[in-house]
Amino acid sequence: MAQPFEDWYKNLPIVTKLYMTGCVVTTIGVYLELVHPLQLYLNFPLITKRYEVWRLVTNFLFYDHIGLNFLFHMYFLVRHSRLLEEGSFRGRSGDYLFMWIFGASLLLIINAILFYSKLYTSSILFLAPSMAFMVVYVWSKRNPNIHISFLRLFTFSAPFLPWVILTIGYLFHHSLANDILGIVVGHIYYYLEDVYPTVSNRRLLKTPSILKSLFDNNNHALDPDQQRHAPVANWAQPEQQQQQDQQQQEQEPVAVNE
Repeated sequence: MAQPFEDWYKNLPIVTKLYMTGCVVTTIGVYLELVHPLQLYLNFPLITKRYEVWRLVTNFLFYDHIGLNFLFHMYFLVRHSRLLEEGSFRGRSGDYLFMWIFGASLLLIINAILFYSKLYTSSILFLAPSMAFMVVYVWSKRNPNIHISFLRLFTFSAPFLPWVILTIGYLFHHSLANDILGIVVGHIYYYLEDVYPTVSNRRLLKTPSILKSLFDNNNHALDPDQQRHAPVANWAQPEQQQQQDQQQQEQEPVAVNE
């Protein structure tokens, strides 16, 4: 039986739920013409000269007008964000929110450098796709043993997922600037959070205590050393779960009526 939308939405982890809600509300607002994308996009001159500081946030909340592209981005983002928050960030939503804040801040800094240095002539108006790509990249690096089937044509391991998406975008002449930015920022976070502490025994990224106190669920929290090896939610691996259930049923004793 299909899971009711209310139950599905209620069971979403807090950070994933908040971001998805913000994106949906923003997109509906654009659809109803309550707000225009020109009021949302990232524009540094308007931010610095007219103090339209909300653009620093709203450019992360709009993907596209309601349609197939928007639904695809929402599905892809929510799926992998939920896997990440319920997996390696289980019980540590404060740390997960800090990852988003770190990623968003770094994306803004890089975009500002590109804008003012004229290194990239085409302005990136919305950084929401870059955030989605960052989430997918971090998830893929933390789940190297997961195998993904693409339209049942070929199978590859999770770390190749960002590059497969990038290749498909290139074949369809999609602009790759957002995706590449997401990969760069995702790799920086992955290196600082997962790689650097293992080689230096130091952590450069520390979540503010206020985020931990507001969002963390310590009853289900994982130790930092366990986070990159956390199990993935069962619903993300339907084939493996079905095989496990079948094996369990075969091992259970069968009652025989005499």
